[in-house]
Amino acid sequence: MCEWAELADAAPRMRAALAAGGADRMSPFLFLSIPGVNAQEHRRLSEDWIRARRATSMDGRVAFAFDLGSREKIRIGYLSNDFHDHATSLLLIETFEAHDRARFEAHAFCFGADDGSAMRGRLRDAFHAFHDVAALSDAEAAQAIHDAGIDILIDLKGYTKGARTGILLLHPAPVQVNYLGYAGTLGGDLCDYLITDAHMTPGSAAADYSESFAYMPHSYQPRGRKGAIGAKPTRAEAGLPEQGFVFCCFNQAYKITPAVFDLWRRLLDEFPGSVLWLLRAEQAEGNLRGEALRRGVSPDRLIFAPDMNQVDHLGRLQLADLVLDTSPYGAHTTASDALWAGVPIVTFAGETFPSRVAGSLLHAVGMPELIAADAEEYLAIASVLASEPERLAALKTRLRQARLTAPLFDVGAYTRALEALFETMWSRRRGGLPAAAIWASVIKSF
Repeated sequence: MCEWAELADAAPRMRAALAAGGADRMSPFLFLSIPGVNAQEHRRLSEDWIRARRATSMDGRVAFAFDLGSREKIRIGYLSNDFHDHATSLLLIETFEAHDRARFEAHAFCFGADDGSAMRGRLRDAFHAFHDVAALSDAEAAQAIHDAGIDILIDLKGYTKGARTGILLLHPAPVQVNYLGYAGTLGGDLCDYLITDAHMTPGSAAADYSESFAYMPHSYQPRGRKGAIGAKPTRAEAGLPEQGFVFCCFNQAYKITPAVFDLWRRLLDEFPGSVLWLLRAEQAEGNLRGEALRRGVSPDRLIFAPDMNQVDHLGRLQLADLVLDTSPYGAHTTASDALWAGVPIVTFAGETFPSRVAGSLLHAVGMPELIAADAEEYLAIASVLASEPERLAALKTRLRQARLTAPLFDVGAYTRALEALFETMWSRRRGGLPAAAIWASVIKSF
């Protein structure tokens, strides 16, 4: 990991494979973090990937018939293998719990292992029914979804690790939705809608996605207010020096590119004594220290933080002075964690979905000034905040106050808006209308 010798050739190799018709062996997920791959190419990769797997999934396919009649509750089903102590569930748990049970019957279809965690138990309690389909084939799982009478099936995996898109290919529900778990389009006719927002996918981006856009009024990503923040440790306890500015990025190491690392090197050069606080990754640490040394930066200015439970992780995050985003695959849950812990994040938005998530969150927390137009502005914003302690302190005060007021943390309003989108999807399907761009209005929590 972070072995960059061949990274520059990755996008050209991908384009050659697309031209030769051999891109169906290239996982779309792997290319989300490759510099130079544009949104249209991400769609082509997804289209080729799913087209190559369609024939196998269609073997023995049942042509499902659907009951589109009027009903008291819309039955929604969430499909994932991450119903445990995982980033996706940490983001979604309060939304699951906030669903209006008078209007919606929420089901979980889980094909992942039970980790025995408190989160697993909490998830079970959040749903009308929790279906374990791990031992079922794709066809059997699809049949179980259909037998449960699911009206809207919401996929939380896309092409990430352990995904079972073969279930979606069988279309066991009349409406299928791509939501949260995958940072891009799934291609083909796999899903009818993509849950998004105006920053993530402006209308001009529609041709780069196979799904119709279902727009949330603020960020597409949820974040509740119940997540406990642990006690703030001392810098020594966290392995940080007693003095010096702490630049932080807890994104996974595969998201770090040479161009981003060069920007970080410039900040470390500008602020002597500062450190770069990264998430521990055994396969990447040696390479990153070597890259620092090659750029004239002492390797001991890179501090690697170990994995820990979510509460303590949020506690230690408070030691960071400023979080720096990566590109083209930026922070998702890690950006949300930073903002909840009261630490600003600087990002620059590209044209692709994974590069725009932190910007979406910053809009929803009322800090769009931290979204740079390009790499140089990103560097300039970070430099100003690192050199003006009063300005940085004011931002942190705003973030602390935003916990009670910002749309990003208003899970009640978020869930009502999400449900409004589901109602519109269902209404259109019942009325024989095709999927199309839809919008949820701004809703106040109650």
